[in-house]
Amino acid sequence: MDKNRIIGSAKQVEGSIKEAVGKAVGDAKLEVEGKAEKAEGKAQNLVGSIKDSLKP
Repeated sequence: MDKNRIIGSAKQVEGSIKEAVGKAVGDAKLEVEGKAEKAEGKAQNLVGSIKDSLKP
């Protein structure tokens, strides 16, 4: 498993937590940061998946 997949998954989880906390406390900035971090994690996870599929 490529390290990008692990890091990407962790970012997705962290982003989800930030988004949920932002919604709960009414902090729009934190919520947006969480959504952005989730998207970044998905992209990094995708890169890791592609690298894994290219390995012999």
